[in-house]
Amino acid sequence: MGNTENAVMTQIMAAMCVYLLLAFLKFQSKIDKSLQQIIRLLQLNLFTRRSLLDLLQPPDQPGLPPPQLKLALVRN
Repeated sequence: MGNTENAVMTQIMAAMCVYLLLAFLKFQSKIDKSLQQIIRLLQLNLFTRRSLLDLLQPPDQPGLPPPQLKLALVRN
């Protein structure tokens, strides 16, 4: 948060470390989300205590019909 050369270089290095760690997480978990989507998901869940892999999996929604069965054009 400083404006000296050392502070700026430290911020750049920290951002590069975070980017590389997220890219490695994406590679290891073989997730089809983009890095931007992963970063947004992490920002929204910053203070929740969950595993990163659990966080990246789609949520289970029991009881909901599949999307193709939601629209009924003909009454039986």
